[in-house]
Amino acid sequence: MANQDFPLIFERSKEGRTGYSLPDLEVPEIDLDSELDDAYIRKNAPELPEVSELEVMRHYTGLSNRNYGVDSGFYPLGSCTMKYNPKINEDVARLDGFSHIHPYQDPETIQGALEMMYDLQSALKEITGMHEISLQSAAGAQGEWTALMMIRKFHEANGDYQRTKVIVPDSAHGTNPASAAVAGFDAVTVKSNEDGLVDLQDLKRVVGEDTAALMLTNPNTLGLFEKDILEMADIVHKAGGKLYYDGANLNAIMGYARPADMGFDAVHLNLHKTFTGPHGGGGPGSGPVGVTKELEPFLPKPVLIKRDGQYMFDHDRPQSIGRIKPYYGNFAINLRAYTYIRTMGAEGLKKVSEYAVLNANYMMRKLEKAYDLPYNQHCKHEFVLSGKKQKKLGVRTLDIAKRLLDFGYHPPTIYFPLNVEEGMMVEPTETESKETLDGFIDTMLTIAKEVEDNPEIVQEAPHNTVVKRMDETTAARNPILRYTK
Repeated sequence: MANQDFPLIFERSKEGRTGYSLPDLEVPEIDLDSELDDAYIRKNAPELPEVSELEVMRHYTGLSNRNYGVDSGFYPLGSCTMKYNPKINEDVARLDGFSHIHPYQDPETIQGALEMMYDLQSALKEITGMHEISLQSAAGAQGEWTALMMIRKFHEANGDYQRTKVIVPDSAHGTNPASAAVAGFDAVTVKSNEDGLVDLQDLKRVVGEDTAALMLTNPNTLGLFEKDILEMADIVHKAGGKLYYDGANLNAIMGYARPADMGFDAVHLNLHKTFTGPHGGGGPGSGPVGVTKELEPFLPKPVLIKRDGQYMFDHDRPQSIGRIKPYYGNFAINLRAYTYIRTMGAEGLKKVSEYAVLNANYMMRKLEKAYDLPYNQHCKHEFVLSGKKQKKLGVRTLDIAKRLLDFGYHPPTIYFPLNVEEGMMVEPTETESKETLDGFIDTMLTIAKEVEDNPEIVQEAPHNTVVKRMDETTAARNPILRYTK
C-alpha cells in the first residue's frame, strides 16, 4: 500500500492500457451495501498498473530468465542436494485421481491415494530399516523436531524427566541445535577429532544421565562417514539416551547401509532432496519420520494403517505426540518421491549412492592441489575445500563464489560447516554428467590461477551479472524493489 515514505509507483503503467478482461459474472450480483459491513467496502478503486498483456508477458518472462535453478545449470550446493527433478514425477502428480481429491473426503473414496502413501511408507521402512514411518512432517527441520518430541515423550513415559540435553556435533546442520531448543532441550556440542569425525572421548565426556539424544547425520556434514557409529550408539544407549539420524545425507548410503542397522532409533528423510521432490524458495518439502518399535506409540496421529484390505487412519493413539501438520503431509511431494522410488527400483537407488560418491571423489581429487583440502580422505556424496591458500593472497571464499557467477555457475555452499576456515562445500549429486563436472573443475582451476596472477578480477566479481557486487547488509535492510537496473 502506498504511503508517504513509500509512494506507489508503476514505472511501466500507461493510462488506458489493458492486459486482461474479466469474464462476465456467472453468479447473481449482490448488493454489497446490504450484505457487508461498511468497514469492508472499498471506497476508492484499487491502484493497479495499466499495462498490455504483451508487456506483462515480457516483464515476467524477463524476470524468469534471470532466475537460476537445477533446470538451468549446475547447482553444487553442499548439503542441499539440488539435483534434477524427473519430469515423470510431475506427470504423475498431475493425474486427476491425485490432484483433484480433498483431504476431507471419506477414506473409502480415496483408497488409491492411501495405498500410494502406505506403499511409500513401506518403501521408506525398507530403505531405513525403521519399524514405522509417518509422512506427516512437512520438512526436514519439522522432522527433526517431531523425532525429538517423540524421544522426549518416550523418556517422560519412563519417568526420565532429568533428560534435558541433546548432543550435537560441531559440524552439524544449524537446524539440529535449533530443533533441540524448540523441542525444549538444551543443546550440548561434541567436538570433532583431527579426522573430521565425532571425537569419541569428548562424546564420553558429555554423555550422562541427563542425555536425551544424540543428533547425527552419517555421512556427516563434511561428507565423511562416521566409521565409529556402532561404538557411538553403544555409548549413548548405555547412558539411556536415543540416537536421532538427520537424513539429509542419506543419498550417499542408500542400498549400502541403513540408519537402523547403525543403531539409530529415529530418522527423518528429506523427500525434497534425496528423493527428487523439488525444493528451494521456501518449499514445499516433506520430511517423513521413521522410528523403532520402541518409539512407535508416540508417532504423530492419525497413523495410516491397513486393516481387512482397507486403508484407513487410526486416530486412537493415546501416547501420540498429536497432530503436527494439518491433513496428512505434503501429499504431492510424497507422491513425487513415490514415483521416483518406483521408477528407480532397489538397484537404481543403490546406483544413486554409487554415482553420488564417485562424482564427489572425482571432483575433490581434481581440485585438491589448487585449494586446501582440510580432511584428506575419501569422501561420500560431498566434500569441503578451504580457501585458506587464496585468503593469504587477499582473496576470500566469498570472492571465489562471486567469480563463479561470471562463468554461469551457481556457487557451492560457503563458510559452512563452521569448523572449516574459508570453507567451500561442494555436492555434485549423482545426476550430473562427467562433462558438467569437468567444466566446473576447469572453472575452479581458472579462478585459482586468477587469484595468483590477477586477484583484483576475483575481488571485484561478478562483472557480467545483472546485479553487481552488493553491500549485502544494506541490501537486506533497505532493498530497492525495482525491476530496472
